[in-house]
Amino acid sequence: MDTCCVPMKSTVHLGRVITGGFNNGEKEFFGEKIRGSLNSNLRINQLSKSLKLEKKENKIKPGVAYSVITTENDTQTVFVDMPCLERRRANPKDVAAVILGGGEGTKLFPLTSRTATPAVPVGGCYRLIDIPMSNCINSAINKIFVLTQYNSAPLNRHIARTYFGNGVSFGDGFVEVLAATQTPGEAGKKWFQGTADAVRKFIWVFEDAKNKNIENIVVLSGDHLYRMDYMELVQNHIDRNADITLSCAPAEDSRASDFGLVKIDSRGRVVHFAEKPKGFDLKAMQVDTTLVGLSPQDAKKSPYIASMGVYVFKTDVLLKLLKWSYPTSNDFGSEIIPAAIDDYNVQFPEFQFYDPKTPFYTSPRFLPPTKIDNCKIKDAIISHGCFLRDCSVEHSIVGERSRLDCGVELKDTFMMGADLYQTESEIASLLAEGKVPIGIGENTKIRKCIIDKNAKIGKNVSIINKHGVQEADRPEEGFYIRSGIIIISEKATIRDGTVI
Repeated sequence: MDTCCVPMKSTVHLGRVITGGFNNGEKEFFGEKIRGSLNSNLRINQLSKSLKLEKKENKIKPGVAYSVITTENDTQTVFVDMPCLERRRANPKDVAAVILGGGEGTKLFPLTSRTATPAVPVGGCYRLIDIPMSNCINSAINKIFVLTQYNSAPLNRHIARTYFGNGVSFGDGFVEVLAATQTPGEAGKKWFQGTADAVRKFIWVFEDAKNKNIENIVVLSGDHLYRMDYMELVQNHIDRNADITLSCAPAEDSRASDFGLVKIDSRGRVVHFAEKPKGFDLKAMQVDTTLVGLSPQDAKKSPYIASMGVYVFKTDVLLKLLKWSYPTSNDFGSEIIPAAIDDYNVQFPEFQFYDPKTPFYTSPRFLPPTKIDNCKIKDAIISHGCFLRDCSVEHSIVGERSRLDCGVELKDTFMMGADLYQTESEIASLLAEGKVPIGIGENTKIRKCIIDKNAKIGKNVSIINKHGVQEADRPEEGFYIRSGIIIISEKATIRDGTVI
């Protein structure tokens, strides 16, 4: 008797099932072992009852035969395909999102001196937290936890106005803010020590009975700007039976050291992770990025794969990592992920999830349309509720409730706007007293500047950084300079005739 391996597709017709095997009308095949799955073309129950060896303890399980015994004079070769297994679809009801919004925000200082990084305005009327929140909504993920710590009041207020009450509807889902707290005991008196520690301190939330059906947890940063379908990421996570899935993007040599970098094998499995490497360690992380879909030309420009800080964990794996495997590790990127690579299936999907058609959401302000009188506007975004008169705006973003008076020139500038209006009589009264109202006064010239909320800039002011200063701190004068960009502080007052 000869033996051969016969992988079978679920649609193959095997004919009549007989004891010890099956008959296709011409040849008889006797299966030694069974695995996989079959559709209605070969009934599983019938196969299970029929395929038995003489000894009862060696019953053959239903499935697809992979070892087949044929007769010696049988010279015909059997050709069939691999089993076609049904794909398990990702269900948003089994997924929860955790948005980390508690960082100090040192990179965006002084914009974060009074507000959390995720609450920093962006795009005129949005806040950074709206980006991951909108991605969750567009991905049909409606179980969302937001972890907050530093300067959390503006962030909590924005979340409450936008996603609670009359804001965005979540159906049977929820948005829950988990603010950093202290608990009895020495360990409980510490604030969040890092991204992983923040999730660990609220691990009991995922052990709660109401969240027992959550199979996968998406961990997100609250201060990133991108579009992504998280359910496509989760689907890839399920298809590869991954314990952890990282979302990554190609990175150029000049920026690679600012990110966690990964190396992958031909199957997309992460084999090495380095958090913000420098020098020789950085060069060692170079990979062939044509494996992730880049052209040879683009691969030369971007020879690194950078982690985006977006992770998908199996819930049980995340709990095990935080509670038992690495109970003292505080950060996902620098500690948890690198340590987990050897013991867990850590995957990196090879395709893009970017979808330019999905919208962003934010709090409804119910403001009137912007009023523009005799202005020159080029390549600009003007938010609602603004008043612009005889001014010039080029390559700039003007936030809600902004006021630009006659002769103002705004170029390469982001003006965040204001939280309140001042009436014409109030403005006239302030000017009569020699004070500066909220907004920008007459004949003021501004270049390459970020103007924080509720700033007051007077008449005939020049903010152009004529001498090209790269770094400066002038908090008593109401401004800072970072990388050559002038930043006017929140609620700062810049007097008439000031030159910066």
